[in-house]
Amino acid sequence: MGNFAAVDVGSNQVLLFISKVESGRSEEVILDKGEITKLGEDVFNTGVLKADAMKRTLDALKDFKQLIEKNNVEEYAAVGTAALRESKNSDEFLSMVRDETGIQIDIIPGEEEARLSFIAVVGGLNLGNRETVIIDIGGGSTEFIFGKQAQILDCFSLKIGALKMTERFLHADPVRDEEFNEMMDHLNDEFKHVSPPFKELFLVGVGGTMSNLGAMKHKLEKYDPGIVHGSEISLEELNSIMIDLKEKTAEERKKIRGLQPKRAGVMFAGTGILKAIMNKLHSEKITISDMGLRHGLMFDRFCK
Repeated sequence: MGNFAAVDVGSNQVLLFISKVESGRSEEVILDKGEITKLGEDVFNTGVLKADAMKRTLDALKDFKQLIEKNNVEEYAAVGTAALRESKNSDEFLSMVRDETGIQIDIIPGEEEARLSFIAVVGGLNLGNRETVIIDIGGGSTEFIFGKQAQILDCFSLKIGALKMTERFLHADPVRDEEFNEMMDHLNDEFKHVSPPFKELFLVGVGGTMSNLGAMKHKLEKYDPGIVHGSEISLEELNSIMIDLKEKTAEERKKIRGLQPKRAGVMFAGTGILKAIMNKLHSEKITISDMGLRHGLMFDRFCK
């Protein structure tokens, strides 16, 4: 028995999950928190991590290291995703983090990111015998996992993310119709080859876009994973939320109940990605999993 930790260094957000593990099971959540640092800011346009983005993320990781030590963590694992995969100077950032915090970040491929997300969903939702499609909408990529029970049938990663789409298409504030239409045309083109190996599917979404949608649906003043996890968003509800986001400026979005203020700038693109996916899969609703990559990393590394 002991405390273990998992760190997810994402393109938009870094997350820390600390759990008490006993007999190969995560028995108690000690801490589960995230900090939006936008490590991937401009990286998908320039191919280079910005100095201030690296500093923001490094500062968050310093805080995480203190929390790891404070909670007597025996062992921890840290992984990096799209922004670190695509940047030319990721080694500089990895060295900086290692030298100043001692944290060793492993950059994982998109397929491994998908596998860990699948493990998290299997561990957090009762999937039964259902044929499941899991989507993980991140800042710089979106992962698709097709599975049945605890078996992955197929998985892949596309270079489509909420931060990346915002920087590429959405420049006006509020968003203009032309920008929105251009983004949706691009997304529909990118997703045209997505084809699940089954017709009847159970659609599950993980990641910051999904958890914020759940909090917005329930109008939560304070985020509550117990309410969000396992709840559903219908396509009708998603369309209503998108209209509200599109009509507001970034500052006005910060006042929406349930939406993290720091996510206000990229949330509309995230919902656009989800809409394109649901239309492609002919799905009228999606179930939200509050458990994501960090939980899958915990289960995979420390709960065996």
